Amino acid sequence: MANGAEGDGGPAVMFSDEELRDVSGTRRGGDYVEVTCGCTSHRYGDAVGRLRVFVNGDLEITCECTPGCDEDKLTPAAFEKHSGRETARKWKNNVWVIVNGEKMPLAKTVLLRYYNQTSKNSNGSHRSNGKVFHRDEFVCCSRCNKERRFRLRTKEECRVHHDALADGNWKCADLPYDNITCEDDEERASRRVYRGCSRSPTCKGCTSCVCFGCEICRFADCSCQTCMDFTRNAKA
Repeated sequence: MANGAEGDGGPAVMFSDEELRDVSGTRRGGDYVEVTCGCTSHRYGDAVGRLRVFVNGDLEITCECTPGCDEDKLTPAAFEKHSGRETARKWKNNVWVIVNGEKMPLAKTVLLRYYNQTSKNSNGSHRSNGKVFHRDEFVCCSRCNKERRFRLRTKEECRVHHDALADGNWKCADLPYDNITCEDDEERASRRVYRGCSRSPTCKGCTSCVCFGCEICRFADCSCQTCMDFTRNAKA
């Protein structure tokens, strides 16, 4: 395998050894390929990171700009902004990898193959049987510390979960569609493993039931980083 690649399975068919042979820092994981990446600011210089390209099209960057930087799981747009790049919002051209010792924009590599396919086929969302699908999620009550289930079938339900997750003081009584209080029992652990995945009722997370951003669960009127990044990428 090229450049010290490791593992087998899914990533082995994502990109051939020939395609990755000259890309610096290549490693293969269980469901992703990882490479060295970076973004250059005229003021601050190069910010270096590790880009993970997942077979479902997702892109995650762990920043290594300084020894103490703890930014991880950044979208390319967020990494571009974090680096201090002056002409932001063009991450496909501003975030680079090293090929044959030279910096090359992501847009000119094979690494966006699955990202572009996902965007084209499903507008950036994960689908099951042709429909956007989100599995059930849980939020912990700030008072009783019990986990409460959120079903994410509609945009309204997704917004309720989104706002609850962002609220550090969320409590059971705030759940709008279930008359529940802190006195009610928490779901049994054996029941919580069932999260509505159409592939497997006890799925721990797959591309059928875990959405990392779509028009149902991201909101243009929300000022959180996750929603702003999705809105920027959707316009890119």
